[in-house]
Amino acid sequence: MNDCLFFGDNRNPYLILNEPEKIIKPIQFKFENENENENQIKQISTGAFGIIFLFKNGKAIEYFQQKPQKNEIKKPEQIPIKKIKKIQLNGSFATILTKEGNAFIRKTLLNPKNPNEFINISSQIKKKKDRIIENIVCARSSVYLLTSNHNAYGIGSNDFGQLGFDSKKLKKTEKPILMMKNVSKIFSGNFSYCVFLLNSNQELFVCGKIIDIKCAHDHSIIKLYSCGNYQYNGLGKYDKNTYEFTEIKSSLFENDDILEISVGIYHTLILTSKGKLIVFGYNYYCQLGTGDTNDQLIPIQIKFPKLRFNEDISNYHISCGGFSSFIYYSSPSFSNLEEDLIKLFERKEFCDISFKTKNGEIIEAHKLILKYRLNQNENEIEKLKEIISKKSIKESNQIFEMIYSNRIINPKLYSEIKEIINSNEKIEETMKRIYLNENEKDFIIERKEKQYKFPKLILIMRSELYRGMFLSVTNDKSNKVTDYSELSNKSFQIFEYWIYSNQIKDKIQITQQIINEIKIGIDYFQLNQTNPNLFI
Repeated sequence: MNDCLFFGDNRNPYLILNEPEKIIKPIQFKFENENENENQIKQISTGAFGIIFLFKNGKAIEYFQQKPQKNEIKKPEQIPIKKIKKIQLNGSFATILTKEGNAFIRKTLLNPKNPNEFINISSQIKKKKDRIIENIVCARSSVYLLTSNHNAYGIGSNDFGQLGFDSKKLKKTEKPILMMKNVSKIFSGNFSYCVFLLNSNQELFVCGKIIDIKCAHDHSIIKLYSCGNYQYNGLGKYDKNTYEFTEIKSSLFENDDILEISVGIYHTLILTSKGKLIVFGYNYYCQLGTGDTNDQLIPIQIKFPKLRFNEDISNYHISCGGFSSFIYYSSPSFSNLEEDLIKLFERKEFCDISFKTKNGEIIEAHKLILKYRLNQNENEIEKLKEIISKKSIKESNQIFEMIYSNRIINPKLYSEIKEIINSNEKIEETMKRIYLNENEKDFIIERKEKQYKFPKLILIMRSELYRGMFLSVTNDKSNKVTDYSELSNKSFQIFEYWIYSNQIKDKIQITQQIINEIKIGIDYFQLNQTNPNLFI
């Protein structure tokens, strides 16, 4: 069952039947097609008059704009593209990014004869090396592509110079054109006429009508700063038009971090690391979820769903449409161990070793993960400290990202560290060594009066259950799990080894009972890796 709440304008599209046109407080959203309930939501993208739901299995369904005057309720349709990685609906555009790196766009302007057809625009890029797309960003009348070679392309309208060219010389383009090279990130937002581009030197460039990172039709947000048109007070403060970034001051933001910002045409939702849902702006359609239609000139907090014990607030997301809003839970994906390690690198509460750069900046890391990634020579960490001591903070962060992700981001830097990094063949061998090292184990699972010790970091890497428990903002972080009676003592010892190595211990006779009990354990721990050969 999907955890998804909806509030605001319930007409365009008509999402929840037998409910009023305005949903004044967040209510549960359910799919009419029961089969969709079996799929987990990965992303929701809301435009002014339509909504696309993307599921973990790579499929997407779209709810279209309705025509109330004709009493026409159009049923949702599945988008005819497979293995979708990201969706974005904005203004008159709908964009799709696939897992293979193909970017699709749908707009009447590009194909008037068949306006609902998606066109592969990445294949239209002249440079073949730029045809693998890493990210798409959809603004009100333009679409931006970030390639795997870190080049930014634009397509669509250039009325306000939002493609980075003189609008008098170039009004629009129906094929992607190169805007800028060496780009690391692109930002834009709902109904926006501008784009931000961040290069690898952390320099920020902007082109278009409105200056912002989280852009809306008439206002914008950067963390706790905003600028633009004050209409309906989407700026979150009492100021009128603001042409420079000014701080949004509120006690709600004190001692807290912003996890996510979503901006509609005239309203804004902010989700914080402490589970606060902060809203402000226009509220005629109840899109703020306050239970009334009163506009909110400054940020206020509304009730957020209560977290379950194994949930992390970072897996909740918000999405603002033109005049509606969504809160939804997207469970973490464990398909890629390297992605898990990168997320762990960003969680400083587990850091227990420090490195100093040549300018004296400190970078913190996890000693156990470094042991997991580096060769088993005791001197490898000291070698790494020596390398970091000669690098800038930017180079050092790239080195750690390469170690954690096992990807080559900077070939020159990689050549300096490749000798100390574990090869893929040695990873499981390293896990077995950690399994035998009692000094690394800091978490106890107690069952049938017997205790089993595990390193928390290994459980975080391997198990969704424990990832949610250890990384949650809630206080339920008990050091013992006692309800585990399904497995015999022998099977639990086998399963303990399985958690580390993803293998059965040598010289163990694999019986059907062991296979059945390991399946139970995999389900209980919600393991992110399984060995398919065992279950054939």
